Amino acid sequence: MNQKTAETPGTAQTAGRLYLVATPIGNLEDITLRAIRILKECGLIACEDTRRTRILLDHYGIKNETVSYHSYSDNSKTGFLIRSMLEGKSIAYVTDGGTPGISDPGEILVRDAVKNRITVESVPGPSALVSALVCSGLPANGFIFLGFLQRKPGKIKKALKKAAESGKTIVFYESPFRVVKTVGLCAGIFREGTQCVIAREITKKFEEYIRGTLAEVYAEISSRKEIKGEIVVMVGPEEGGDGRANEKGGE
Repeated sequence: MNQKTAETPGTAQTAGRLYLVATPIGNLEDITLRAIRILKECGLIACEDTRRTRILLDHYGIKNETVSYHSYSDNSKTGFLIRSMLEGKSIAYVTDGGTPGISDPGEILVRDAVKNRITVESVPGPSALVSALVCSGLPANGFIFLGFLQRKPGKIKKALKKAAESGKTIVFYESPFRVVKTVGLCAGIFREGTQCVIAREITKKFEEYIRGTLAEVYAEISSRKEIKGEIVVMVGPEEGGDGRANEKGGE
């Protein structure tokens, strides 16, 4: 017999809604009128980091209650949010910036909301992934998004080689502390001349796009004393290739 779910406090008709609200990735002006209204109307705002979200809320005079909900939250926190919605309270979920549900714990919350027949709505807005891609100059009619890569070099190479078989632009997020090493790995995997673009600090004061071949981009970033900010790495399709990455990369 299946375990009893949290549906008992309410029904799909009386339950509140879950709103996935996109928030600015840097510039506080990059928020929609609807997002501001939803944040003001929801009884509770679930945040990846309540302190960072409070900066945005204070900027727009939003005083609603917040609760932390991040990748380290246990099942009881998800259960609390689900029960709250089943009891009639609508909840807005926001991340530190961008569109929720991409490389963050929003996926778990959405999955459980759907299981409990709670209506889930997207409140569209900023996305680092899309913003970086459209400014890259790389083919964007089809692309592969890998989120954050795993840390082990062997697993990184395996993921990149598989993605390269698509013949499409590859996009992933990376830490400023690991980006030099990761781009160096890419330079050893993909064919010579493969284009790369690094987008850094999108919409912020020091927004920057570093463009060139993988070898050129690697040389540029490795020559710097340090790399700061939030980073999106994009690797273009291999020119003249058969969709298979250079075998010299190994595992």
